[in-house]
Amino acid sequence: MIFIIAASIIFLDQTTKFFATKFLQVNTPVVFIKNFLNFTLVYNRGAAFGYFQNQLLLFIFISVFSIALIFYNLRDKKSSRIFKLSLSLVLGGAIGNLIDRLRFGFVIDFLDFRVWPVFNLADSFITIGALLLTWELLFKKDASRNL
Repeated sequence: MIFIIAASIIFLDQTTKFFATKFLQVNTPVVFIKNFLNFTLVYNRGAAFGYFQNQLLLFIFISVFSIALIFYNLRDKKSSRIFKLSLSLVLGGAIGNLIDRLRFGFVIDFLDFRVWPVFNLADSFITIGALLLTWELLFKKDASRNL
């Protein structure tokens, strides 16, 4: 199930990015829900929020290292479902953004809520997975063995 979740995220992420690049113009917002959601195509050469611009090799290294660490942690058969789900979400998102970096040298972002920097589905799944993982590690009695 872990790999089905991660593969589904990669598919959704890459499909939405394909359509974003096909139908949107760079830095030209398209209103989807007035005063709430725009689609704005951005080529992000940095990390979260555009920080650390043009550090492609560093981001590729961090992504590959993170993915390897996730695979290592997913081997534990005794880990909780939430722990495995959270890692699956982060894994799918990390691979989705790594694909962009390897193919284009940047990450394709397009979800624009106007009160937050533009992002993509992979970013969303990484964030949700990280929040679930944090919850699991902080509030579950036996979660410390998952490290």
